[in-house]
Amino acid sequence: MSLQQNIRRWGKAGMATAWAAAVWCAAGAAWAQGGAIWRCGNEYTNNPGPNPAARGCREMQGGNLTIVEGTRPAGGAAGAPGNAGGAGGAAPAAAPNGARSPAERVEPDQQRQRDAEARRILEQELRRAEERLAQARADYADGKPPRLANERTDSPRYTARVEELRTRVERAEADVAAIRREIGRLDGGR
Repeated sequence: MSLQQNIRRWGKAGMATAWAAAVWCAAGAAWAQGGAIWRCGNEYTNNPGPNPAARGCREMQGGNLTIVEGTRPAGGAAGAPGNAGGAGGAAPAAAPNGARSPAERVEPDQQRQRDAEARRILEQELRRAEERLAQARADYADGKPPRLANERTDSPRYTARVEELRTRVERAEADVAAIRREIGRLDGGR
């Protein structure tokens, strides 16, 4: 429908009212989004109160501002706002020296089962890592692996493959050493 048809249908007064309403809505939306943002310490607000300067607030200038609020720790710190010494149903504070609270502790039998399962998994991984290491060492052949067909005339390609095999051996040795250290930690914890 064209503008002239709308004018005939609604009349000039009706169209003027519609235009005024559209402009009013657009202005209201722009005003809601375009209000000043104030920074008062670490708080950002669009309503700083009657005397922003007295609160140490200053108006933010520039483009759009997006604030993403972080999460708060579950226990909260003693003396934090809203936490009167941990009372009032707040989560219990962590025990000193990283110790677990009685509710978080595990029964000794259950802990032994967990340790045994961890040891079994680590020993299985150690066997696999040692097999990979043995294969990598066999492929490397002390830095003199047999040349492949495409490497007989291409020395840089052979050198690159030898370097890759050496890296594989070093990585496999590091994996075995790390798993052995982890098993040692399990043994040291007993």
